[in-house]
Amino acid sequence: MKKTLNLKIAAVVLMAIIALAALGLVLGLVLGDRVAYAADENAGAESGETADQPASEEEPDKDIGLIAVAAAIAVGVAAAAGAIGMGIVVAKSNESIARQPEVKGDIRSSMMLGLVFIETAIIYALIVAILVIFVL
Repeated sequence: MKKTLNLKIAAVVLMAIIALAALGLVLGLVLGDRVAYAADENAGAESGETADQPASEEEPDKDIGLIAVAAAIAVGVAAAAGAIGMGIVVAKSNESIARQPEVKGDIRSSMMLGLVFIETAIIYALIVAILVIFVL
């Protein structure tokens, strides 16, 4: 019992570290670009450029990379959470079938319905990520 508790704690800590790393990456990309843009604007003002002059059109859009990273993180987190949930559902249904083999048909149908709902949430995350990439 204590070993499974330690494994659960380790899994939660690992997921928290991954979530914080992803958050740090996104915030670093967002805030790093803002600081760089502010430095470029200040340098232009010091060199005598006015605000009426158009900015150089050679500068690539840096938000595309940030959008791609955010979409990848959204789909990755949803897929990881869904996979963990599916694993738990299948394990518990197998335990239930082992305890009561005479109702295995009902248990399997309930399990499949639960797996469909979990997979639906993952597909919604994928659709939202695709919309974020192509609409924003």
